[in-house]
Amino acid sequence: MMGNSLIKKSMIKVIKNNIGISILLVFSICGVVLTSLIPPQILKYIIDNNLVPKNFNKLFILAVAYIIILLFIAIFDFIKEAVLTVLGQKITKEIRSEMMKKLQKINASFFSSNGSGTIVSRFTNDVDAINSLFTSGIIGMMVDCFKIIGIVVSIWMFSSKLGVIILILLPFIYGITRLFQKRMLKAHIENRILVGRVNNHISESLKNVQMIKSYSKENYMEKNYTKQLFDNYKTIEKVNFYDSIFSPIIQLIRATVIGFIVVLSSKQLNYLGISLGMVAASIELISNLFAPIENLGMELQNIQKALSGIRRVDDFYGEAEDDFKKNELKIEHIIPIDREVILSFNDITFQYEDGNNVIQNINLNLKSNEKVTFVGRTGVGKTTLFKLIMGLLKPSEGNITINHIDVYQIPNSEKRKIFGYVDQSFHIIQGTVAEQISLQDNNITKKQIENVLDFVGLTDYIATLENGIDTQVTSDTLFSQGQKQLLAIARAIVTDPPILLLDEITANLDSITEEKIVSVLQKASQAHTILSISHRLSSMIASDTVVILEDGRVKSAGSPKELLQKDDWYRSHIALEKMTWS
Repeated sequence: MMGNSLIKKSMIKVIKNNIGISILLVFSICGVVLTSLIPPQILKYIIDNNLVPKNFNKLFILAVAYIIILLFIAIFDFIKEAVLTVLGQKITKEIRSEMMKKLQKINASFFSSNGSGTIVSRFTNDVDAINSLFTSGIIGMMVDCFKIIGIVVSIWMFSSKLGVIILILLPFIYGITRLFQKRMLKAHIENRILVGRVNNHISESLKNVQMIKSYSKENYMEKNYTKQLFDNYKTIEKVNFYDSIFSPIIQLIRATVIGFIVVLSSKQLNYLGISLGMVAASIELISNLFAPIENLGMELQNIQKALSGIRRVDDFYGEAEDDFKKNELKIEHIIPIDREVILSFNDITFQYEDGNNVIQNINLNLKSNEKVTFVGRTGVGKTTLFKLIMGLLKPSEGNITINHIDVYQIPNSEKRKIFGYVDQSFHIIQGTVAEQISLQDNNITKKQIENVLDFVGLTDYIATLENGIDTQVTSDTLFSQGQKQLLAIARAIVTDPPILLLDEITANLDSITEEKIVSVLQKASQAHTILSISHRLSSMIASDTVVILEDGRVKSAGSPKELLQKDDWYRSHIALEKMTWS
């Protein structure tokens, strides 16, 4: 069922580390199975040796023994459930820990095709479903199967004819459970997928709530959410339907079999040839036989949930990882002391899983401290190109190198020392003002943080805060949009990386704030190679080279002066922006 999956590895690891608890589980399971077979035997003895002959001498002792055995059954069952809960939680913790390790290694392309809600669903709903496999699924089914075997053997010892009847009955019951198993599995897999979609919709709605309200799209989002909830509801209804009719069917079969045995044991037929005590014991055993079979319905449901969860977790665990070896390359192997950087794009092509080329056959060679701006219509691949430059994505063909070293082979631990990335939105983390910049990197000193805040011009404002750079950032409104962008620049340059990547960082700013940001970047550009994406040609920092992208290819490249002379698209956009801002 699980092959060499993450689930199997986690189970083996937890069991090895908890041998004592695992042995206790086996002991409690054996205790539950064996002691559950004793009460019918006592009942048989009471009827045949005490009630029918009316010999009441040992009746009190037998009654006490009967109660004691029931007490032992309860004790063994309690120990079993307690140990299952402990082991189940340990296995769940191990699975989630391994999934988090996987998340740190997984290729960035995975996040382009999977929303945050879908990923969170795998960590929460799917793993919780897997937990039920151990606490109320496969172990419970094993116990019930052992009980069934023990009961069949006990009945056979009373009457071989009755044993044959029970053996004929079991395949019939198995066929019913197998039919329900297939239906439940299909419904649960559909349910897992739809739960992920619902979670993703909630996550995206919260993330974009301001835009939704600004454009009055509440009804649209609500309709989409309602549709996804309804689709999810229909799959749950399927599961509930199969589960609700399974138990009554089993109960009906049980009543029919018990009635059939009573008739066959009557004085008129006496087909089975067993005593009254054996008949009573057989009825109790058959009732006990159907109890675990009834439990199989719930256990099957839990197992189906777990199976669908296992498939989704294993699919996640099987996602492609960054294929470089960690910690082999260090910054001193890549960037020389003089900080000279030669960035080369060597015939790179990139496509996502849908097969469409986003970047096609780009060849560029950029010199150290060169200022390059990438421009072009929305969707031509500018941001994807930045992800390729930082080694977050691997080109489908070709490679990008820094000083002849493939950027995709650079360990993530070294990338922050090489690249400073500034997005158009600043992502606040839990922590102090200083930690917004350091991202809790202990290698970054307080002096570095203070220097970089002074560099971007935020020192005076932060001095007005209650605890300065040690002020806890608990609200998104503590900084204005422009201040957030300055913090983003500070975060990017605090390690003094030789390469800065600026992704349309003035897109959401007013003209005055934009001028301040550009001024800071001009100051930062003196000792850095700067690659920028600009939505307005007139607002980009002074560039040595402008690269125009079209359909994922380099349409034209050259200095701003050269492009004004040779490229109609560039010349017309410059003229249009001047008219707009004049």
